[in-house]
Amino acid sequence: MSIADAVANASRYLSQHPDEARYRDSYARAMVKEGLAIKVEGPGGEALRTDMPKGIGGTASAPSPGWMLRAAEASCVASLIVIRAAATGVEVSGVTVEVDSESDDRGILGLDEAIPAGPLSTRISVVLEVGGDSQTDVDALVRWAVDHCPVVDAIQRAVPVDIEWRLA
Repeated sequence: MSIADAVANASRYLSQHPDEARYRDSYARAMVKEGLAIKVEGPGGEALRTDMPKGIGGTASAPSPGWMLRAAEASCVASLIVIRAAATGVEVSGVTVEVDSESDDRGILGLDEAIPAGPLSTRISVVLEVGGDSQTDVDALVRWAVDHCPVVDAIQRAVPVDIEWRLA
């Protein structure tokens, strides 16, 4: 099944069954392995590792969680560009998305409570190859993808966070 067909089918189904559109996402379970090296697993066998930079006590043996966030943004926007292009009949032959951010480490270390722990700003840079006779508004395509990316949305919007904890 093509991307365009899959998107059309999912859109049609969810329009007819809006009660099935909302659900709890699968978990990501992080377990400290050694020092600041963390193993993250999901219910379907998904797995990744993170580590912190040496300057903060890690060993830099894996990407940091912050880099994973930027990677999630980049891959999500790239995916949504392809999805939107397929759904609107735009021929896209190449998509590259680069995400970087500006941070202030005083926030993550709690040295100044006025400085956020997370990124202060994020930049998304997109390079597209539009093929064939596709006459499209590239700006609209990219902005649609960014506006509908759940990762970017979660960063831009205040998302309620419930915290639970227990002793093992």
